[in-house]
Amino acid sequence: MSLMIEITDVHARQILDSRGNPTVEVEVTAQTETTGKKITGRESVPSGASTGRFEAVELRDGEKAYCGLGVKKVTEHVNTRIKEALIGMNVLDQAGIDRRMTELDATDNKGSLGANAVLGVSLACAKTAALALGIPLWRYIGGANARQLPVPMMNVINGGVHAKNSLDFQEFMIMPVGASCFSDALRMGAEIYHFLRQLLKEEGMTTSVGDEGGFAPDFRDVRDVFRMLGKAVELAGYRVGEDVVYAMDAAASELYDETRDVYRFPGETGQTADPAEEVMRSTDEMIALYEELTSEFPLVSIEDGLAEDDWDGWQKLTGRLGGKVQLVGDDLFVTNPKRIRCGTGLAVANAVLVKVNQIGTLSEALDAIELAQRAGYRTVISHRSGETEDSFIADLCVAVNAGQIKTGAPCRAERTAKYNQLLRIEESLGELARFEGRG
Repeated sequence: MSLMIEITDVHARQILDSRGNPTVEVEVTAQTETTGKKITGRESVPSGASTGRFEAVELRDGEKAYCGLGVKKVTEHVNTRIKEALIGMNVLDQAGIDRRMTELDATDNKGSLGANAVLGVSLACAKTAALALGIPLWRYIGGANARQLPVPMMNVINGGVHAKNSLDFQEFMIMPVGASCFSDALRMGAEIYHFLRQLLKEEGMTTSVGDEGGFAPDFRDVRDVFRMLGKAVELAGYRVGEDVVYAMDAAASELYDETRDVYRFPGETGQTADPAEEVMRSTDEMIALYEELTSEFPLVSIEDGLAEDDWDGWQKLTGRLGGKVQLVGDDLFVTNPKRIRCGTGLAVANAVLVKVNQIGTLSEALDAIELAQRAGYRTVISHRSGETEDSFIADLCVAVNAGQIKTGAPCRAERTAKYNQLLRIEESLGELARFEGRG
């Protein structure tokens, strides 16, 4: 590597995320060899509420401050051990930087330094490198062919652990596939979102929002959600199934009762005539439910339809629905190349949800994306429920030509920051921008 841009400082601090919980923000400063100019890039780390068992470890202080959720120990890891390891390295050597941190951590799950420490530094290094070279972050990561804008998967109805309502499934999303470009897709989604708010008000339902900006009213069951979405789409002047289709995140691992090998639906149970009779479903009954929903509604994508370790069930689900529906693995794959390799070998699912904090470094996330795409799996770049105003994933989505992004409803600044960055990228690309909806 001929160009040397030397890392001169690494500094972390504790900030707040969108849920008011502490998280890590990192600044990496590097100095160019030729001019001596110093450049600083800053990045922050998100946090999930619905987390898979196989994710990289997010360390917390466990002390009185912030109810045990502080990250002072994590920032100390950055400001001492990681800083000492990286000072003098070339900030352009992303793979080398990430490898040095994983070797320093020396665990399989980033449990020593904390994935929140390692990831913050990894992403900040990429931002500093892009700034030093004077090119956009998406171009630095993706190279000359990075130009695909994603179809947004907007979580407009929240349930599960993202909201305190009767919905057991976690996310219900609209996808404006009839748009001709990203900016049109964003406009369509925002319009539908506002008409949905109007409809909920008219029905006397709450319009308070969940962690990801979606509304969080009580519904009798999942079918009522899709019917309400259909009304909002039509009221906005669009065609259900043509201009707009649906996606959902079942987050089935949150519903799975391992002791009884069933999926429990407490919210649905509370809506029945006899709440004493608990609503439970077996793996086969879950698959049957998804088949019914995809036949009744334009439901084109189901995320985490079964529990994260139900490999046999996932094979059955993929065999039944994989030919016509996008089946996304989140808790199943946790952006981990080892689990993705296992899944592709078993022909399980057909898409991978990518959350960089699940694996802990940018390099490993890029490896996971490449592995999935080579196997013919779609990739969906995703936020977390606990987000910051940082827009890194918008650049990442374009960099790897993912084609789909999950970053919440068109509401709340930590969500719209990603959408607004995509608007800037689209404008920058001009006629080179590509958008693969149905428009």
